Amino acid sequence: MALDTGTEALARLAEEPVDHRFKGLPPDAGGLTVAELAGQRRNLFTGGFTTPVLALSAERLEHNLALMETYAARHGLAFAPHGKTSMAPQLFHRQIERGAWGITLAVPHQVRVARAFGVRRIFLANELVDAAALRRLAAELDADPDFRFVCYVDSVRGVALMDAALTEAGAGRPVDVVVELAAGEGARTGVRTEAECAAVADAVAGTRTLRLAGVAGYEGEVPDADPEKVRAWLRRLVALTVEFDGAGRFAGLEEIVLSAGGSAWFDAVADVFAEVPDLSLPVLKLLRSGAYVSHDDGHYREVTPFNRVPAEGALEPAFRLWTQVVSRPSAEQAFANAGKRDAAYDLDLPFPQAVRPADGGPERPAAGITVTGLSDQHAWLRTGPEAELEVGDWVGLGLSHPCTSFDKWQLIPVAEADGTVVDYIRTFF
Repeated sequence: MALDTGTEALARLAEEPVDHRFKGLPPDAGGLTVAELAGQRRNLFTGGFTTPVLALSAERLEHNLALMETYAARHGLAFAPHGKTSMAPQLFHRQIERGAWGITLAVPHQVRVARAFGVRRIFLANELVDAAALRRLAAELDADPDFRFVCYVDSVRGVALMDAALTEAGAGRPVDVVVELAAGEGARTGVRTEAECAAVADAVAGTRTLRLAGVAGYEGEVPDADPEKVRAWLRRLVALTVEFDGAGRFAGLEEIVLSAGGSAWFDAVADVFAEVPDLSLPVLKLLRSGAYVSHDDGHYREVTPFNRVPAEGALEPAFRLWTQVVSRPSAEQAFANAGKRDAAYDLDLPFPQAVRPADGGPERPAAGITVTGLSDQHAWLRTGPEAELEVGDWVGLGLSHPCTSFDKWQLIPVAEADGTVVDYIRTFF
């Protein structure tokens, strides 16, 4: 699928009608297209938006895109950010424009979305054994010589299933695969031992439909992870790559793929991948961190590698969920109209950060306000004497875990610091 087709598909997003499908948008915008509404540059707080409404900071989004582009280039890393974080093709293209090699994905549906919007390089961080998805993949690879696809293999059985489905589909181009090394006993997916990795690689070599392109894994699953344990596992990953290369397993390739990197340990990946010795072919050192695009105010704020390497910069949380106080039953309690349907809550509850008074007064910090729980459509707020919270006030919530923030919103306003909405991000979950 050509990039032109992707550009056309992005343009069609702007022509979608604004209607009941999209939460938080101004009711009087019905009948407008997304492009027309964006062109009005309405203010998030005075332009008719209803609560709850999730917004992305335009400035912070751009900052994060630029920072990771610079980081990857500085450390000699290629970058395929994990698209399952946002499932937003507009952001995929912005990431690619900011130097990304391609996009990482997890399941066949996500690949279909990326391809529908013209993404030419996809790394699937899973073993793909679905016959219907493999038939579609074979057809796309044969139809588009510019399409590059790489996925995990982590079992001899998986290799056999892939080969059978691709053979039945009459695949003309082999599918590039990387052996996934597990991060340890009890970790998630992946081959547990180097000897088993060699057996999987042998199985790949015995097929016509698959081609061994490298080695990969996910250091975020290292049990009881700390810098020493993570680096030790990453050195195992590098050693396996060196071993496979020495055995001639990568003959006929243009490059060897070596991939790791979630959002918590990419500094360790950069350090250890810098130690890769010269091999028989160039090495594509592929980082896959995805949460950086919006960052957050909870989990990733605590675990980001930039906390360990502050001289490299800092990501900025770009999400804020605005909700409105709808009940104030006592001086110690209030309820706002955003709940589990609107806010991520799988890692941490939201963090009150700002209050905008209903009477239009200036925004102030959310002092004395804590979220103690979420119902489906309510946030439970504990309020201290300093809260000064009234029914009708807007409360801005920071969120934890980007992946489960994006997936609750189909169309997300992008707002500048003064509240001017300049764009809308469409998601596909």
